[in-house]
Amino acid sequence: MGRARISDVAAAAGVSVTTVSLVLNDAESRISEQTRIRVRAAAEAVGYAPSAVARGLRTQRTRIVGLLSDQIATTPFAGRMLAGAQDAAREHDHLLLFIDTGGDADIEADALRALAAQQVDGMIYACMWHRAVDVPAGLPRGSVLLDCYPEGGGFRSVVPDDRVGGAAAVRELLAAGHRRIAYLDTDDPEPIASRLRHEGYLEALAEAGIEADPALHVTGETSAQGGRAATERLLDLPEDQRPTGIFCFNDRMAIGVYAAAHHRGLEIPRDLSVVGYDDQQLVAAEMDPPLTTIALPHYEMGRWAMEVALGVRAEGDEDASHRMDCPVIRRDSVGPPPAHVAKQNRRRASHTTEGPRSAAPDQVPDVGVRHQE
Repeated sequence: MGRARISDVAAAAGVSVTTVSLVLNDAESRISEQTRIRVRAAAEAVGYAPSAVARGLRTQRTRIVGLLSDQIATTPFAGRMLAGAQDAAREHDHLLLFIDTGGDADIEADALRALAAQQVDGMIYACMWHRAVDVPAGLPRGSVLLDCYPEGGGFRSVVPDDRVGGAAAVRELLAAGHRRIAYLDTDDPEPIASRLRHEGYLEALAEAGIEADPALHVTGETSAQGGRAATERLLDLPEDQRPTGIFCFNDRMAIGVYAAAHHRGLEIPRDLSVVGYDDQQLVAAEMDPPLTTIALPHYEMGRWAMEVALGVRAEGDEDASHRMDCPVIRRDSVGPPPAHVAKQNRRRASHTTEGPRSAAPDQVPDVGVRHQE
């Protein structure tokens, strides 16, 4: 059976097509309430759904927002952006029309044309991970970029504040008493987040008066295997040079830290504290012990993008890029450094605060803080 037409509703209700149109569009008229009830019942009975495009021609609003992405639908954590965008759309009486291109430029071009043909009220262009993008030709003015920002400006965008998130991760370890803190970074030079999180790592160390040790910045694949291999290199350092706390580029690398530690008979967090990044669902909270991590605010970013696209949130000019906070999710993988390290740190603090009893700079005991030459 083909799609029901307005004429089918008119025939079922025993009224004219004009009457059906007036009733279903809630237009002011002298049509009785009894007739309105009969028309709506007939529309439901025959399965008639008004055309959003046809309605948009009359109202200039289709109440549909298009969201075009590279591959967030197949990503286990970035899908939260969809939930945030959809919830905001529903709250403002809009539908979300989502197209995942898989990163294929031809599919992307076709999708943009299809969304334009639907006369959507707004458009969101989303990426799986934080990066700069060349905005595709055909993306309408007023569109919003989600988890990415435009190389040449001209569009509002929202991205996670990865530098502040990196600093927050290191401050968690510093607050627990750690002084030798490693950063397990990705060996892929492309992600902007790698550089920003490293900058946050250095910033937090500098605030604490700790000179960064290059030997504690190690890289690997962003996987459990990569995290384990990188951690093995750290644990191969002489005992007084090993880290007592490790900040990981993502939660998957943190899985590898756990594996390497357990292989060496180390217990987390008694012997080694760990902080991840992403708060990946079905990973971070399920580890043993559950992983302290930095959450990517995907849900909140999705809401923000939708609200800006609908015009219900005013956010600066067309070149404005909003950096969203990445909160700390505290669980059980961070504790104080091992007892012997903590004792050394206390001894050092005592020497540096008691004036005459302090050692000369070249006589300060090596307490695990290795200074660059």
